[in-house]
This record gives sequence, structure tokens and C-alpha cells, in this order.
Amino acid sequence: MIEQAKVAGIKLFETKEVRSAWDAEKEAWYFSIVDVVSILTNSPNPRKYWSVLKTRLKKEGSELTTNCSQLKMKSADGKQYLTDVADTEQLLRLIQTIPSPKAEPFKLWLARVGFERIEETDDPELAFDRAMETYLKKGYSKDWINQRLKSIEVRKDLTDEWEERGVQKGQEFAILTDEITKAWSGLTTREYKQVKGLKKEGLRDNMTNIELVLNMLAEATTTEISKEKKPRGFEQNRQIAKQGGTIAGNTRKEIELKTGKPIVNDKSAKQLK
Repeated sequence: MIEQAKVAGIKLFETKEVRSAWDAEKEAWYFSIVDVVSILTNSPNPRKYWSVLKTRLKKEGSELTTNCSQLKMKSADGKQYLTDVADTEQLLRLIQTIPSPKAEPFKLWLARVGFERIEETDDPELAFDRAMETYLKKGYSKDWINQRLKSIEVRKDLTDEWEERGVQKGQEFAILTDEITKAWSGLTTREYKQVKGLKKEGLRDNMTNIELVLNMLAEATTTEISKEKKPRGFEQNRQIAKQGGTIAGNTRKEIELKTGKPIVNDKSAKQLK
């Protein structure tokens, strides 16, 4: 299993999603093999296809399946599961074993993804430009995208602050995020996703502009309070998270009082697009 896969996300190949993770220590991309198999084969059951192929490769004495690693990635049910992943070199070898008209385009896509990461290291602004392109391809409006990209920046400031204050990535990050969400929206993250009818989809990608603004206010306020109070450890940060979320929650209530309409709603990405 990979230890240092720092940045997880989604890459698009011809509008199809490929779960990916950037390993900062090894300076390498890792991609979900099942997602790649799905694209190359159009199989109705890519997991089974990969399982059969893996067995065949093992019988043939191929080192490819031995060298492949596993990494926790979000599945269709929204939970994190260990998933077979491969780096660029391993994927190129895997592609050779799968007859597909998309083999050559996919090879070019892999080369471009690697090159773009190098560019983004030299110029971080490019990462935002490419995120803009990805959201445009998915059909979002430019106004919404600008708001969403700003929310990513605000979120990064918060998580950097949490790390500085001794909060552990993973479960502790998730719990604090849940505290903030509940304090400003009145719902836990899970309840919020249920309102919008979401499963594996990201909550923020299904928020309206005003929802994004209030979520940003909650996270930005939490960051500022934390910088002033300098909490240490999980419990102290949990109290700060509640305080930051509550301030945004009070703003939500004021807006709802003036407009007579609820801020939190069931609109999903389909309506936002």
C-alpha cells in the first residue's frame, strides 16, 4: 500500500472520470486500474474484467500485478476502499495487454497528465486554470466555477491551519468539517448529502452560490479564530470549528428571515448546470 499519496482527486479522459492520487515523495501519479479498464474496454463489469486479466497475467508470470499497489479511494457508495492502482509506467504496460481502440489516445492522455503536474509545480496558478476547464467540461457556469475555485482556496487555508494546530488528516479532518457544516447549515454532512440526493458525489460540487458562500464564510472564520486562539489538539480545534460554523449559521438565519426562503436546498449538480 502506498504511504505518501498526498493529493487525491479525479482526472477526466474524454469526460470519463479516473480516480487518481499524486505521491509528492515519489513525484508520481497513481491511477485506479478499474477506472482505466472501464474506459479501455467499455466493460459492464470492469472489476470482473480486471480480476480475470490479473489472474491471467499471474499465470503468465507477469510482474505487473505483483508490482501494482493499493490505495484507499472513494467508491460509488461514497466510502473509501482499498483499490488497485498503477503508476504511469505500469499503466502503459497494462494497456499493451488490453486490445482497445482507445489505447493510443489514453497513452497521450497519460503523458499530458504527467507534464501538466510538472507545469503546475512551477506555476500553481495553472492548477486553477485546469480546474476551471474541468468544471466547464462538466457544464457548470463560469460564475459558479469562480465561486467554487475560491472555496478550494479557503478550504486549503483551513486544512493548513489544522495541520499547524496538530489535527490529524483523515478522520479528525472529517469530524471537524462535520462540526462546521452542522453549525452553519443545521445538518451533518451526511444529512446534507441526503437532502440533495447524493451518494458518491461531492457536496460542494452540488452547492448553489449562496451555499458555497456560507460554507466559505464558516471555514474562513474558523481559520481566523484558530489563528488568534492557537488551539492545540483535536478537542480544542473542535470548539473553534463550532464557533466558526455558528457565525456563518447566524448569517444564514438572517438571510432566510429577510428572504423567506431556505438556503439549504435539494438542488444538485444537474440543476446547477
